[in-house]
Amino acid sequence: MKKAYKNILLIQLGDIGDVVLSIPAYRAVRENFPQAKIVVAVREKAKDLVRSLPWVHDVISINQDNRSLLQEIAYQWRFFSSVRRHHFDLVFDLRTGTRGAILAFLSRAKERVGFFAHDEAFWRNRLFTRLYKLDCREYVADYYFSLLQAHGLTVTHKAPEMQIIPDMQKRAADILVREEVYPALPIIAIQPFSLWQYKEWSANKYILLIQRILSEYRAFILITGSQDEYERAEYIVKQCKQSGQYIFNLAGKTSLSELAAILKFCQLFIGSDSAGMHIAGAVGTPTVIIFGPSAPASWAPKGTHHAIVQKTFPVFPVVEKGAMDLNSAAVWKN
Repeated sequence: MKKAYKNILLIQLGDIGDVVLSIPAYRAVRENFPQAKIVVAVREKAKDLVRSLPWVHDVISINQDNRSLLQEIAYQWRFFSSVRRHHFDLVFDLRTGTRGAILAFLSRAKERVGFFAHDEAFWRNRLFTRLYKLDCREYVADYYFSLLQAHGLTVTHKAPEMQIIPDMQKRAADILVREEVYPALPIIAIQPFSLWQYKEWSANKYILLIQRILSEYRAFILITGSQDEYERAEYIVKQCKQSGQYIFNLAGKTSLSELAAILKFCQLFIGSDSAGMHIAGAVGTPTVIIFGPSAPASWAPKGTHHAIVQKTFPVFPVVEKGAMDLNSAAVWKN
């Protein structure tokens, strides 16, 4: 018989893709403990996305802005004081780093559950009350929820899935109307960018791809990305304008939850191994992902409506941006 918990914290301090791939874990905790308040701790950039999930009651965001020593001390004091006000009974840390371990320990939860870390500081493992030595699963989402399974929880829904609530749908529709994108034509989202630029295909190859799409089909093309990627997206848009007036730069113009809802409107997502890929897969939009050196089996969306393009390497190296060639690539369904 499961214990009755009032407040449960899940810590996921990875990148946005990790946050999306942890959705089955958030959902499983809610379904196993329906009476508990479920709180998720993430980096600041991911909080909007997590707030849109129906299985999460609250979000704790980690702000990593640059601060002076005194400002940092004041911030940490306020931050951990706010964490303790939740009075957590149980914490799951979904990663093996030290930052999540410290947060788990300072939350003052009586039960702190995490992965056993072989290569972290010696004190890291001692901050938990229960550790599990688990092999890293091939698919990262499976690895994250394996911690819950090891702790005796039932995981029913194993695919990362996002539900688009009416408010998100309306905000996305308003953005598309503002940009003069209408559902009369198919909508294709293209995200050429990744947090790690060595994963990217070159901009010029995306330009050739978009020009070909616009020459053969009547469709709206949305270039998506972060605010920092706006200028790079604008370059692609300007180079493709001569192919038609159906290409738009949305980089930095949406929140993550709005991006999720916009991708739900799309008939196809094309891009690199990126946050956009994970979000598109989670909302059910078919994807074509151009992979560089990372492993599709670990990171790519699952399902027959997703396709992977990757150069065939005997060993996957860390390649420079744009080093991949579609003409010598392998294409397969995932």
